[in-house]
Amino acid sequence: MTDRILLSRIAVFAHHGVFPEETRLGQRFYISLDCRLDLRPAGLSDEWQKTASYDKLAEIVVSVATNQSFKLIEALAEKIAAEILAKSPLIETVVVRVEKPGAPIPALLDGITVEIERSRNG
Repeated sequence: MTDRILLSRIAVFAHHGVFPEETRLGQRFYISLDCRLDLRPAGLSDEWQKTASYDKLAEIVVSVATNQSFKLIEALAEKIAAEILAKSPLIETVVVRVEKPGAPIPALLDGITVEIERSRNG
């Protein structure tokens, strides 16, 4: 599928991490989506019901990221992808990118990013 809806760097303050300080204090995460679906019906009809709802997609991201706690950002990304595919039937494939700018590692870097791709048919 070549049509895409992109939501870039949704900022959330959440409590994910392996270390107790991370889950106790929390930190900022940025989550991006690349949703692949057929946008032709929406484009031709100009009807919002024929596309995926941007606000619902952002709502799923914020809800999963702030109402649950994960040790790994890989698990956070997996849960977001599963929820999007379950609740947005027009989306065939979703790429979820989770950025953790404050990762507690002994190196100078801007952050850690995990990206996964999940599809309905595999």
